[in-house]
Amino acid sequence: MQDVYRAAFGTVHTSGASLPLQVRTSFDFAQDRLCRYVPGLALDFTLALGYLPFTHLPIHVDAAPIITLAAVIKQFGRFAALRGVSAEFAPGQLYAILGDNGAGKTTLLRALAGLAQPTRGSISILGTTDLRSVCRELGYMAHPSLLYDEMSGMENLRYFGRLYGIAGDRNDDRNSAAIMTAVGLDPALPRPVAQYSQGMRQRLSLARALLNDPKILLLDEPFSNVDAGSAREMVALLARMRDSGKTIFVVTHQAALLEGAADEFVGMEAGQITTRTRELRTAEAR
Repeated sequence: MQDVYRAAFGTVHTSGASLPLQVRTSFDFAQDRLCRYVPGLALDFTLALGYLPFTHLPIHVDAAPIITLAAVIKQFGRFAALRGVSAEFAPGQLYAILGDNGAGKTTLLRALAGLAQPTRGSISILGTTDLRSVCRELGYMAHPSLLYDEMSGMENLRYFGRLYGIAGDRNDDRNSAAIMTAVGLDPALPRPVAQYSQGMRQRLSLARALLNDPKILLLDEPFSNVDAGSAREMVALLARMRDSGKTIFVVTHQAALLEGAADEFVGMEAGQITTRTRELRTAEAR
């Protein structure tokens, strides 16, 4: 059992001495400014900045957590996208991350992927806070496809496979072809990705995230612009991968697709985890 608690709010403030942040990655669309804090002062829960009072949330975990977040805060200038997030996630589960735009869902996913360094707090994955050391165990699918339009689907997977350190031999080609088939794409299709529909691009992005056979999958809006039939097939694939032992996080605005498949629905609001429930109806009611 774990409580989500307000561990960090006694040490972070939006004015005072400055703490420089690490340089953000090329995936970011804006540059971090300075996080300002004064020890001993409470976080300013002002309506102007959108802060909300924090609530205690009991979490039941039956297995040792594969991911632990401890009082994680991520600020962009004066705005905190994550506000003291503490949580544990068990292995072999499919988590649906829900919330309105701006709730902090994508920032949470990027923090887990090691692409957004927390301003304060810590993230432990597979028993270590050195996320670089476990990056090979992570599969990340960003909301933008980040694919190479001039290449075919198989050429994209070969290229990214080499970046991941996967040798480009015939066995790996067969593996890539099998992954493409599993996500509903034809590996023999010579068409460049520029001519793919948005739904096809989403499926290829998922295939790329699966290339290194990760233990943890982090998927940002994988069903966006995917037709209903293909989305259901993708959900069935994710459920099979969960059943094989993978831990999967899915950020989505289409929660109904995961009803009956997700082990837990995690609700976010204003940079905080506000609900965790196994029932979609309960999550939507709150």
